[in-house]
Amino acid sequence: MDFDLESLVHLEQTFFDAGYTDGFDHGRIHGLIEGRALGREKGFEMWEELGYYEGFSRTWRAVLERDQNSRAVTHIRHLLDLIDQFPRVNPDASSTLDISRLQRQIRSRYKALCSTLGVTPSMRAAMTPNEEEKATSHIRKASGP
Repeated sequence: MDFDLESLVHLEQTFFDAGYTDGFDHGRIHGLIEGRALGREKGFEMWEELGYYEGFSRTWRAVLERDQNSRAVTHIRHLLDLIDQFPRVNPDASSTLDISRLQRQIRSRYKALCSTLGVTPSMRAAMTPNEEEKATSHIRKASGP
């Protein structure tokens, strides 16, 4: 009978290594898939927010076009400049652009603009129709049927 006792001594480690390799390969594939889905979702949220700020700014710029020296117009100009700096494509690995910092600056400028205009800032992300119904139901109740 030809029996290798050495392989029995390392049997547990052999199975552990095989399971680890399989799990690692499986995790890498699913990690890429989930990472892409999460990136797509967060990217959409980010652009939705920036699009809101840009539309808000352009609307108020049109309203205030005659008053070029007002503080609000200056905030609008700076906000639109910051939004224009935001990358339209994924930056490469060598890029030194800090997207989080730029987004914080845009939010701060938006809040400053809202304060100057006397408007309450809206920082909510997109809502599903059901969530929006819940969020606005108190308005309809207060104003009647």
